[in-house]
Amino acid sequence: MRLTKRYYPHYLALPLLAAGLLFASAAHAGAQAYTPLSASVRSMLQHSVSDQAVPNSVFATKYEADVWLNEMSRRLQKWIPDAAYRMDFLKTVHYEARRAGLDPQMVLGLIEVESGFRKYAVSSAGARGYMQVMPFWVKEIGAPEHNLFHLRTNLRYGCTILRHYLDMENGNLYRALGRYNGSLGSPEYPNMVRAAWHKY
Repeated sequence: MRLTKRYYPHYLALPLLAAGLLFASAAHAGAQAYTPLSASVRSMLQHSVSDQAVPNSVFATKYEADVWLNEMSRRLQKWIPDAAYRMDFLKTVHYEARRAGLDPQMVLGLIEVESGFRKYAVSSAGARGYMQVMPFWVKEIGAPEHNLFHLRTNLRYGCTILRHYLDMENGNLYRALGRYNGSLGSPEYPNMVRAAWHKY
């Protein structure tokens, strides 16, 4: 599996190298491993997670937006019953995935495997939120006020981190997913994400 940067909208391309808490129902939620970053990589990742509002649309046309959002909303209804929140969630997933040069459907598959679409999921390793982001990333590339249970913050971090791992692995999605989950070299997690991805 290889994923290139072809999904970057030209106007969004970034200089990348890259309340009760509920435990994640997904048994395969793992943990990104901490590895020291060079100053240049850290700077680029910090820029990528800096807070920016999600625009109204990043779809090419209103028709494309309506088709994608309506179909994905139908598929996610059992996971996220609230229609208004589900639509906000999907718009944010689409924006953050495209912003990072990722396929939005692949990101949905990853979220299903990582957290089962649970906003407040926490893994046994401490990974948080929809995309199961490890808290050390906030200290490494973010700001103290960043809340990994906030929808846009969690998706921004998760997509940025996966893009970073893809760049590390020269576009090899299989290996990048292994790094994301902390299971590099094991086929189980990448295969689960791929199977979930194909459903969307």
